[in-house]
Amino acid sequence: MSDSKAMILGLKGHVLTTEEKAFFRGEQPWGFILFARNLSEPAQIADLVASLRETVGGRDAPVLIDQEGGRVQRLRPPIVPNYPPAAVLGALYDADRDRGKRAAWLLSRLHAFDLQRSGINVDCLPVLDVPVAGSHNVIGDRAYGTEPETVSVMGLEAAAGLKAGGVLPVIKHMPGHGRGMADSHHELPVVTASRAELEAHDFIPFRAARHELMAMSAHVVYTALDPDHPATTSRYVIDKIIRGHIGFDGLLMSDDISMNALKGTIAERARAIAANGCDMVLHCHGDMDEMKDVAAAVPVLSGKALRRAKAVEAALGRKDDADEQAIRAEFDRMLATS
Repeated sequence: MSDSKAMILGLKGHVLTTEEKAFFRGEQPWGFILFARNLSEPAQIADLVASLRETVGGRDAPVLIDQEGGRVQRLRPPIVPNYPPAAVLGALYDADRDRGKRAAWLLSRLHAFDLQRSGINVDCLPVLDVPVAGSHNVIGDRAYGTEPETVSVMGLEAAAGLKAGGVLPVIKHMPGHGRGMADSHHELPVVTASRAELEAHDFIPFRAARHELMAMSAHVVYTALDPDHPATTSRYVIDKIIRGHIGFDGLLMSDDISMNALKGTIAERARAIAANGCDMVLHCHGDMDEMKDVAAAVPVLSGKALRRAKAVEAALGRKDDADEQAIRAEFDRMLATS
């Protein structure tokens, strides 16, 4: 891993093209991310994951996916069932705390079963954002609730379920996307809440999960913290809030660099992300020209970023020996009686 670059990259289709293979071999991304466009059936997914790892020398490279449940679920029937969004689990928690916590753990444990079969070992879950009234629906029912305590408890259970199944979680979107009045895929959200309001609400779930190994940044401007830069490219937010107040010392990756919340060329965005404290640049679309720009702009992993990446790789694959059928049956019963 000593020559891996500080980037996680996507790809275009169901199989690697000759150009993609050569590019990945030459540039050595630390990890990869898959989307629905890359997935057809279990054997194909397993072959694709294996071929990705072959390009980086057979290393057990992190392969990420967004498998939350609800509208953000890349694996779908008939490969895996449709799963409920986080808000459904949060409603269970509101009615019965122990039951809700168990549901969050069970669903994540099921995600881990589903992902491990194909060799996918990182899930971009849990969402720890706490929506407020009037915020954009980009988070919406992806959140466990509108109270920081609910989101904190349920998020920790979701992370624990993934880890029990040998899949590592990525907590998102740090330090909080819940107040965003815009979708950062399309434009830059600007949050005007005071630092005191953010500390009393938005940051709480991230502080609760600060010992997790990976997190994803928010493409959001917080005017009380840094009025000129979104968190992803803000040295102040990363150093003073994420590393300082929240206390997160794990691997911090950007949200997708292609999202329109960021300004500048892809190369300029990548350089800004790498220069201001994020450990890893995430590029999702599989566009070769853009990936070349990212590769030219990001450094080889070193220092704290390398230490954090090594900690992630050392934790991959540790899992329990739970019975999948029993867990699936328990989760189905829980939903049926809710």
